[in-house]
Amino acid sequence: MELVVASYADPVARKLIDELQQEYVVRYGGPDETPVDPAEFAAPLGHFVVGRVDGEPVACGGWRAHDASEPGFRDGDAELKRMYVVPRARNRGFARDLLAGLEASARAAGRRRMVLETGTAQPEALALYESSGYEEIEKFGYYSCSESSRCFGKLL
Repeated sequence: MELVVASYADPVARKLIDELQQEYVVRYGGPDETPVDPAEFAAPLGHFVVGRVDGEPVACGGWRAHDASEPGFRDGDAELKRMYVVPRARNRGFARDLLAGLEASARAAGRRRMVLETGTAQPEALALYESSGYEEIEKFGYYSCSESSRCFGKLL
């Protein structure tokens, strides 16, 4: 899979994000309502990619910078957002490749820790993050009071 830098607002990225939001509707009963500004995913304080196989978009994901001035974050944090692999491309290692690429880009941008929020209705995501060295951390963000929310972090 080739990771191609894209704008969060790019039409291909938006299509993948919309598919992801529909998956949240199925799994949780509604879309992710975390406030997101597409500009947060632009360099140097953010990064967004579309994963392509033979030119076909099959995955997306990005990160946005946070610092200790925001509740629940530390200086140098990068928050993983909108990581998604289309169903037809799953179980081929693309999620792990995407995660590694996003970690590398955050590290290169000077970020020191990757953090994320996911939920109990995504067991495959929980397994991926735990097997990739992520450890559960104190909940942060929009869903910090949700019983089904799980937050993880990993030093880069």
